[in-house]
This record gives sequence, C-alpha cells and structure tokens, in this order.
Amino acid sequence: MEESVSIIIFDKEKKRVLLIKRRDIPVWVLPGGGIENGEEPEAAALREAEEETGLKLKIERKVAFYTPANRLTRPTHFYECRVLEGIPQVGPETREIEFFPIDQLPRTLVPFYKTWIDDALLFWPEVLKKKIRKTSYWKFIQYLICHPLLVIQFLLTRMGIHFNR
Repeated sequence: MEESVSIIIFDKEKKRVLLIKRRDIPVWVLPGGGIENGEEPEAAALREAEEETGLKLKIERKVAFYTPANRLTRPTHFYECRVLEGIPQVGPETREIEFFPIDQLPRTLVPFYKTWIDDALLFWPEVLKKKIRKTSYWKFIQYLICHPLLVIQFLLTRMGIHFNR
C-alpha cells in the first residue's frame, strides 16, 4: 500500500495552524500527499509542502506514523515543520491557504486532522504510532448524506479523476 505524508506548520506562538483548501475537493486539510517511488518520507513532506504552500520548510520533528483502520486512508508519516523562507501562496493544487486559530478550525476541515493537530500539540518526545481514527465506513456514509458532492469528488479523485485543476 502506498504511503503518504502530512505536515503541520504552527505560527510562532503555536496558537494557529496553516491549512490549505484543496483545488480538487474544496475541503480544508493539512498540506501533504503521496510519497513518490524511491522517495524518503522526509523529502516527500518538504516537496509536498512547497508545492502546496510555496514555502521552504525545515522538519522540526516527526510527530506520528498513522496506520489505516480501513481502505479509506493510507499509512501516513506526520511531521511538524517550521518556515525557513517564503510567504504562503496558492498553487496548482491549492485553492486557498490560511492560518487558523486552533480553537476556530474551519467547519470543512477533514475530521481526522483535528485529532492530528491535537497530537502535534502534545509535543510527545517520541513518534506516536496510532491508527487513523474518524474514518469508519459508517462515518463515510454520514459524510455522503451530509456532503454528497464532496464525497463523490473524493471518490473520483481516488480513482484518478481530478476537478478544477
């Protein structure tokens, strides 16, 4: 199974987190994406972050390695990064980019990312190893009922069909 990476960028006070709104599916997410063949997870994290945010980053620490609870997600390496240079800017994969107060995250944030943000805020000295939560098939059906267009776009994207590029 392919692995992916996700990153978190806090502001200096660690009170706000940088999120991106995807261009293909208009939901807020942490920057990240797939690891290319032969690529190290750390290199993939920095590459994906720069593609999606326009920022040059430094990895501060690996927060967690998440394993899937079902086929809706992928094994994911999760890193905390800090900005070395640049200003956040949209790109081919990113519709919007914004720092959000941790206690005022957007309504359309993919649900398990809130848990990941909380994990990063623990500042645990070792890499957390956890299953990806809030991605059950029942939850998927609930999302389908509440947000049918977003779920259909997600499914089509997983099949390699992309929108709004």
